[in-house]
Amino acid sequence: MKQSPADKQAFQKMLPGVITAVGFLGDDDRSPERIIEEDGIFFDELGLDFDMVADTLEELQRRGEAGLGEPITVGELLVQSGDARGMLPCPWGDGFFHKNAVSVSPADVPLESCVEGEGMLIYSELSVHMLRVHHFCQGRGSPFRLEPALIKRLLF
Repeated sequence: MKQSPADKQAFQKMLPGVITAVGFLGDDDRSPERIIEEDGIFFDELGLDFDMVADTLEELQRRGEAGLGEPITVGELLVQSGDARGMLPCPWGDGFFHKNAVSVSPADVPLESCVEGEGMLIYSELSVHMLRVHHFCQGRGSPFRLEPALIKRLLF
């Protein structure tokens, strides 16, 4: 697949130190195009829909905000939502998003025993936008990676 100029520019902005200190690719050695392609396949195999997942993540964020920074129980999940000052641009240049972090884990497992990426999902407003619009879950090892298998296990 030929890379568009917009994608090439966006992928350069995903590198560490451009938009965020750690970037969006983690320790994943796959190209961003490959990450998007393979995660799309995983979504299909798991019966997930990008918009449905984004809607669910937005609802959990909204519900988590009621905890005012403290973890709250939402169904069988523990949700904690926190904000930081400022905005982050999407690497594709199609918007600015509040800096925030939402963590979601099983309510019956203590937060300190959850491992990010295995038992805990951490995401931001920008993460949800990139998932919905660009079908980008971020690279493996990225702090805000939306791992398809974990999404399926935790949310559906």
